[in-house]
Amino acid sequence: MHSPILITGAGQRIGLALAQYLISQAQPLIITYRTRHASIDALEAAGVTCIYADFSTDDAIFSFIEQLRNRTSSLRAIIHNASSWDCEDNNPDYSQLFDNMMRIHCKVPYLINMACGELLQNSESHHSDIIHLTDYVVEKGSPKHIAYAASKAALDNLSKSFAAKLAPKVKVNSIAPSLIIFNEHDSAEYREKTLKKSILGLEPGSQEIINTIELLLNSNYITGRTLPVDGGRHLK
Repeated sequence: MHSPILITGAGQRIGLALAQYLISQAQPLIITYRTRHASIDALEAAGVTCIYADFSTDDAIFSFIEQLRNRTSSLRAIIHNASSWDCEDNNPDYSQLFDNMMRIHCKVPYLINMACGELLQNSESHHSDIIHLTDYVVEKGSPKHIAYAASKAALDNLSKSFAAKLAPKVKVNSIAPSLIIFNEHDSAEYREKTLKKSILGLEPGSQEIINTIELLLNSNYITGRTLPVDGGRHLK
């Protein structure tokens, strides 16, 4: 039996698409979710272990880690996908906003990685992996998402530290996407404006992230790095 891959925040969008792809590859999975969408029922029916976790407190994080360790003695990979796209305009309590962004994007991965290093070392595969989903804004910041950008930058830095700490068995990398999928409520004006930010000018879809994750999982020689998936946005 292969060691499972853990994906945080896999109830919708990119996390769900990744889970569905890995199911098609007969890869055992453990996922977390905060809201029980119908997709969770479908994942459970496909044999995925789905664990509720809101990660809003330290106790909630530690409770999840305990549940995880009770369900498996090894992990092939941890993919940190859980995220919150909150911003200063929507949340005037800047202190709470900053704490929330740092918690979900940095503290949660930090504590899970610290607690689960042994599970990754126990994988039967030649290498095991930690993959952090960060953001294009790590490179340049964001005046509209200041706390968000700072927390994703902190997550990016964790990749370097954990890569050094957990080598040579565990490879640790970041993926930094820009636009991948529009939301259903995004206006035509917003879509047109956003597409113009990259030189390739397209909405690539979840498969681009899946392809990049597959690259990292299959690599024997990439660690401590950030792979941009941004359509050449840095060249605009």
